Amino acid sequence: MTHNAVNLQPAFILQHQPYRETSLLLDVLTRDEGRLPLVAKGVRKPQSKTVALLQPFVPLNISAVGKAELKGLSHAEAILPALPLQGLALYCGFYVNELVGRFLHPHDPHPEVFHAYQQCLAQLAENINIQAALRIFELELLEHSGYGLDFGHDADTLQAIDPQQTYRFKIGVGLVADKKGQISGTTLLALAVRDFESPKVQIEAKLLMRTVIDAYLQSKPLKSRAVIQQIVNSDVYG
Repeated sequence: MTHNAVNLQPAFILQHQPYRETSLLLDVLTRDEGRLPLVAKGVRKPQSKTVALLQPFVPLNISAVGKAELKGLSHAEAILPALPLQGLALYCGFYVNELVGRFLHPHDPHPEVFHAYQQCLAQLAENINIQAALRIFELELLEHSGYGLDFGHDADTLQAIDPQQTYRFKIGVGLVADKKGQISGTTLLALAVRDFESPKVQIEAKLLMRTVIDAYLQSKPLKSRAVIQQIVNSDVYG
């Protein structure tokens, strides 16, 4: 269900693309309305100052009107300057944007995801411990979009996670003990409390998150992941 008007919603632009001669189509993450597809009419005219605001990673307040699902942007103002994502952190920001677009349905509010998104971008802007920032956001996104994992119990037996055991992800079920599994019980217990201090936890958490995300996306490639692989040689991204 959609409302006819959206009034001064905290928001971030996830994606934009040209529309007709002078407009933009926007994919916007808002705090209380969820993802919104919007059309920003006339913003690409030479005299328009709004187009400079309609970029990813700029904290905005936006308003929109219209009876259809594709509403028209009526107002946009920057709350703060654009978050200073640079280098690898910038490409990871686009990865986060793509994840949001894949996992959240339009017009489905998820204030918790919006808060986690803000926190992730702030950490990426600091360019410190990018791995932890990405993994925490992935975990929060999965949890609040209905794909959360139980890091405390074996999904098959309901027994407590054993630090000495290894586990694997079973789609539609969860984490199950498996002698050939690649994820240790120690890592699962660390993920339960968002502890990424151990290098082993960082490596296994990345492997687990990639496995889970790819499973739910039915292995449809993430464009941002491919871009990162082409541009930088790093094992940090998701």
